Amino acid sequence: MTNNEKKMDTCEIYCYDEKKVNRVKQRVEQVETQTITQIFKALADDTRLKIVFCLCEEGELCVCDVANIIGCSMASASHHLRLLRNMNLANYRKEGKLVFYSLQDEHLKQLIKLAFQQKEEVEV
Repeated sequence: MTNNEKKMDTCEIYCYDEKKVNRVKQRVEQVETQTITQIFKALADDTRLKIVFCLCEEGELCVCDVANIIGCSMASASHHLRLLRNMNLANYRKEGKLVFYSLQDEHLKQLIKLAFQQKEEVEV
């Protein structure tokens, strides 16, 4: 980035809207961001994002299905699914020798769907 580009994306003088700053600052201090940060950290991993996308598409999948869909080992799929479960993003149930996973709530599904819709809009 050149010096001209740096100058173009910053204010040339320091001033701020005190009412707006105070209003938003108060809201920022009231919200719990750690949980949301953890969600985004989990989704920042390409393999986990693919897994979450698959679970959005199908609702529930066993570890074997996930491994085959995303092209990884069962151990890797299981590891990522367990992490999602431990972060309270996914549910699991055991049926005989199979373990099935699903996303824990509709909000996460909506977040993923919106992210993929945004990606498609940006690419057009």
